[in-house]
Amino acid sequence: MMARIFRPAKSAMTSGYGNSQDWVLEFSGSGSKQVDPLMGWTGGGSTRGQVRISFETKDEAITYARRHGIPFTVEEGQKRAPNVRPRGYGGNFAHDRRGSWTH
Repeated sequence: MMARIFRPAKSAMTSGYGNSQDWVLEFSGSGSKQVDPLMGWTGGGSTRGQVRISFETKDEAITYARRHGIPFTVEEGQKRAPNVRPRGYGGNFAHDRRGSWTH
């Protein structure tokens, strides 16, 4: 079963970058899911799809996968610059403001 090593994106529900700094090793789903006729739950034969391991660095994740014989792919993702505003709220009322204030 193939695994992927990646850095998760920041949550769209928050403005912070928490839980997006670590590297994650996650197994891709394989096989089809079956629906239990009595309860209606969805399940499969493998529990590896539920495994998600976090590492501080990409090299640690790669070393772990190689040590345990897990085939993997590495997804770098895009680096996003944080949104830094040069001024705060008080800059709206500054005397050296470049643009005119309109409502």
